[in-house]
This record gives sequence, C-alpha cells and structure tokens, in this order.
Amino acid sequence: MNQYQFLLFDIDDTLLDFRATEQLSLKMLFEQEKLDLTPDIEQHYRMYNQGLWRSFEEGKLGRTELLNTRFANFLKEYGKEVDGVLMEKSYRGFLEQGHHMIDGALDLINRLAPDYELYVVTNGVSKTQDRRLRDAGLHPLFKNIFVSDDTGYQKPMKEFFDYVFARIPNFSRDKGLIIGDSLLADMMGGKQAGLDTCWVNPEMKPDNIGVNPTYEIRSLIELYPILEKGRG
Repeated sequence: MNQYQFLLFDIDDTLLDFRATEQLSLKMLFEQEKLDLTPDIEQHYRMYNQGLWRSFEEGKLGRTELLNTRFANFLKEYGKEVDGVLMEKSYRGFLEQGHHMIDGALDLINRLAPDYELYVVTNGVSKTQDRRLRDAGLHPLFKNIFVSDDTGYQKPMKEFFDYVFARIPNFSRDKGLIIGDSLLADMMGGKQAGLDTCWVNPEMKPDNIGVNPTYEIRSLIELYPILEKGRG
C-alpha cells in the first residue's frame, strides 16, 4: 500500500518552467511596447516581481493591485509612463501561450496518474494556468485544479488548504504530500496544513525560514524513490 495517496503539485517552476515562459513573454511585451529589455532590466524585473508575489503570499498585497500596477510602477523607475492595466493584459496573453516543461514533468505525471490521486494547488490567474496546463498535456491527468484566483485565498494561507481539502473526496492529511518549489507558499503552507512536504530545489537554495521540509529534491526524478518507500 502507498504511504501517500493524494499528491498536490504546484505548477510554476515545479512542473512548468515559469522562468523560460516569463523570459519569452517579457521579450514579446517589451518589443510590442517598443521598450528596451536589457539583461539588467530583466533581472531587476524578476526580483521586483518576486517581491510582489511574496507580499501577495504574505497577505500584504491584493492580486488585482499586484497585476494592474506592477508594470506601471516598475517602469516609473526608468522614467517611463505606461498604462499598467493594458500592459498587464498584453503580458497575460503572452504568458498564456507559454507551457515550457520542467524536464521529466510529463513523464512523471503520466506514470503517477494510475496509482495516485493528483491535484494542482497553485497561486496565480485561473485562465492563464488552465490554458498552460492544457497546452502542456497535463490538465486531464489531474483530478482537480485549485487556483488561488478561484478559491479566494492563496498559499500559504490555512483557508486555501481548507478549501482544497474540503473538495477532495475522502481526503486524509496523513496520506497527502505537497510538491513545490516555494519555501513559503508550498513548504510552509503545507506544513501548517498538516501535510508532508517535498521541496523541489534544483539550485540548492538554503532553507532560510526554517521550514525543514519532509523531503528535498533537486529534480523530479528524485520523487520516485520517495514514493516507492511507501509501497508495501
């Protein structure tokens, strides 16, 4: 018998390569807006955007405010005035087209689907995440997709996980494992919700908030032996 029955997967930088999708989308957006995207500006934007999403995860910033103001506020630092709402709409369209896959993701999910109940738990915009999962061929392999945009809450909030657990038939925390790349959203959120946690950490980042995930892996292929341990 499997130790785990319910596997809850994050999407970005866990199954889908958000960095690659973001890079292409930014390039297309800046070309459309006739703006110069230098490596320094791109790196600055990544750090700026990650900070905004961290504030969102901590409940300090609303999703609508984040999305509709990030480009306007960011480009003000370079002396440029833009319509943040329209620019976000264009960017969202480019993002939806991106479904770059993390190595081994499709094979992993295909192999696990017959033996486990697979679910997606992700922060983000529902329409974007839905299309990316469908275009990648992953969507039909999951029993349900839970996006913060639909739940009204976001990881790591307890209410997000309560919402998810209430909608998984016969769910048991003891049989659940969350797999994701974010220490705060996935690992801290999962731990506080009573789940075992598996941190996807290819860059070997330090656990600087003291979460102590149950497992830590550098690539998705390392998930197999973890799951095999639970087979009787």
